[in-house]
Amino acid sequence: MNVVAQGVATVDVRDGWVRQSVPGQSGTGAFMKLTSPTGAKLVGISTPAAGVAEVHEMKMEGDTMKMRELSSGLDLPAGQTVELKPGGYHVMMMDLKGALAKGATVPMTLSFQDAKGAKTTLDVTLPVGAPEGADAGGAAHQHKH
Repeated sequence: MNVVAQGVATVDVRDGWVRQSVPGQSGTGAFMKLTSPTGAKLVGISTPAAGVAEVHEMKMEGDTMKMRELSSGLDLPAGQTVELKPGGYHVMMMDLKGALAKGATVPMTLSFQDAKGAKTTLDVTLPVGAPEGADAGGAAHQHKH
């Protein structure tokens, strides 16, 4: 019997970060790049920083940007990197337990399911604040006059 990565996901998570929030803000987003060598599906997320964490998709429907939960999970085709980024797929964190200041970190557990239905989890810790050079999307633009 060949047991690979007993309950531990073989999904590679890179360049993850969480958008900072201010006191009283109820939600924010988390972003990362996911690569599954064998193919999997991101089926769940949990974090002690938020009451609810879901995989959401932003896309244009007509001339309106719509955001919706991917209730069946996010497909991670074998060997392809799927980027969760502002304005696209992302982790929506709602019912925040407190403000997330730049420089803090957010622990998160990602749940995956492979083609055979086996479930695995991966614990990651993401920094708060967009990394240098990242497209923070929706960030205020500074104009010099």
